[in-house]
Amino acid sequence: MIKTIQLLLLLLLLSTTANASGTKPTLTIYTYDSFTASWGAAPKIKEAFEKLHYCNVKFVGVSSAIGALRKIQLEGKNTKADILLGLDTSIAQVANKTGLFAKHELNTSKLVLPVTYSDENFVPYDYSYFAFVYDEEKLKNPPLSLEALASMPKDFKIIMQDPRSSTVGLGLLLWVKSVYGTKAGEYWKKLSPHILTITKGWSEAYGLFLRGEADMVLSYTTSPAYHMIEEHKYNFKTANFPKGHYGQVEVAAILKSSKNQALAKKFLTFMHSETFANIIPTTNWAYPIVKTKKGLPTAFEKLNIPSKMLLIDGKEVERNRKKIVNEWLEALGR
Repeated sequence: MIKTIQLLLLLLLLSTTANASGTKPTLTIYTYDSFTASWGAAPKIKEAFEKLHYCNVKFVGVSSAIGALRKIQLEGKNTKADILLGLDTSIAQVANKTGLFAKHELNTSKLVLPVTYSDENFVPYDYSYFAFVYDEEKLKNPPLSLEALASMPKDFKIIMQDPRSSTVGLGLLLWVKSVYGTKAGEYWKKLSPHILTITKGWSEAYGLFLRGEADMVLSYTTSPAYHMIEEHKYNFKTANFPKGHYGQVEVAAILKSSKNQALAKKFLTFMHSETFANIIPTTNWAYPIVKTKKGLPTAFEKLNIPSKMLLIDGKEVERNRKKIVNEWLEALGR
């Protein structure tokens, strides 16, 4: 009897040891670098999701979401990515045309967004508005429209991102196109002398601005919240343009090649939880798409809220994106 008990205990110990040393599935998510930064959303999201599910979450940061998409395209079916996170509605159709992404099959009808959006592959997780950020201690009279921006004195400089590699940069091109239509090229020629530099992604652009390299930087209406909450600085503002600001709805999708389909779908579902929604405002500095009991930080009450979100349908963007980018390149003489 004693030997039987000892044998059972040994088998139990071996079983426990095997389970303890068993390999957890790793969910790999490709995204943009600011999301994966130590101060970004990824660390808290990783911790929260891993507590809910027996897994490891690995975020892979690239200079931009478009760069992450290109990385996946180069890797093809051999990509290690399970999820691509960080594209927006303007570029999601480009991703859909690759045929690399799976249908999410989630009900998104109750998500809180300022515009209607639905896609069979890509699921929204936050949103904001593009805007030009400035330091009111240095710039006393900021331009209050796109036209005023291009009419500033010769020494006035802005920093923007490349629309070929950055969703933020593409957002500005679509913003200009929404306002100026067929005269967008003329506007770019007028604005061109004020563009100090064009960076590959958002992080580089914002870093240059904070070092005092330019008067304004293309960013988001929610960017000043970071300075208020994390640095207790209230001098960073966004210029509010009365004709509206172009919006960004960020999205994520599962790769067809993922070996963790069920776990990946659980992550997309998790993006619409209160836990995820409470993390987003003070890490990714954007608006969550789920209402929570906690609500938004009080600093968000001090932000400029555009009168209108400008947003061109993703399919229309895909049809005309190359023309819009080429129009910009030609106007800037590139």
